[in-house]
Amino acid sequence: MNQVVVHFLDGHVAKGITNDFVATKDRLHLAPSGAAPGSKPMEILFSEAKAIFFAKSLQGQPEHHKSNAFDPSKSALGRKLSVTFKDGETMVGTTQGYQPGRPGFFIIPADSSSNNERCFIVSAATKEIRML
Repeated sequence: MNQVVVHFLDGHVAKGITNDFVATKDRLHLAPSGAAPGSKPMEILFSEAKAIFFAKSLQGQPEHHKSNAFDPSKSALGRKLSVTFKDGETMVGTTQGYQPGRPGFFIIPADSSSNNERCFIVSAATKEIRML
């Protein structure tokens, strides 16, 4: 089971638990945070999502200041890249699986103190992907 925060193309966000995320599929099911036990999960189509954040905590880290900088004292595994979304947000991280033409790919955020362990980027939601 994974704690995820889904950011949608229209700007809204959904938090909860999923146990059926598969990068090669076109959807996942989310048991929303705070939903009554036994509630029906939400079906989330990747085509409606911007990115799916695999979070350490669904409460987040309100005091944390987001950074797109790599920690120079830690080695970064994978290829460094910068992702600019169609809404203008930019995320920097590393990837081991980005290939142009795929529907999505994972990145590990540059900010190692982020609440996000990894993020699945929906390729159709991006404006530019640059290798650093």
